[in-house]
Amino acid sequence: MTQNPMAYRAAQAYRGAAVAVPPLKAMVMLYDGAITFLQKSVDAQEARRFEEGHDHLMRATAILRGLSHNLDFVRGGAVAERLYQTYNALILASLRCYGRPRARENYQRIIASLAELRDAWRHVDATVAKAGSTRLADSVGRR
Repeated sequence: MTQNPMAYRAAQAYRGAAVAVPPLKAMVMLYDGAITFLQKSVDAQEARRFEEGHDHLMRATAILRGLSHNLDFVRGGAVAERLYQTYNALILASLRCYGRPRARENYQRIIASLAELRDAWRHVDATVAKAGSTRLADSVGRR
């Protein structure tokens, strides 16, 4: 087992999502989860429920940490390296914003970045699904 319980939980969440649904859909779901937890963290902070806000923040960063630790740098090359840097920058920005003035504005920028990444993965999923259905139609037409 991993030394850090949060890293272990992040890896478990990523593995669980990867087994239950197709990988590209899992990516979209993980981004949605991180976005939701960040929004809940901001709401809890503004309601002065700081422990709850911190818990939501830790869940969001655990998802991002799980994503960063499961990148394949051999197959992904420069894209994997860029995603790793992006995930770590988002984690640090999220941690720095916690409890600060203008936290909502800062978290909205982080959430917008995550939404952009999520939408990109959603587009990749749709493109792969469309290409797969075209291949299936071609193979059925050949018979």
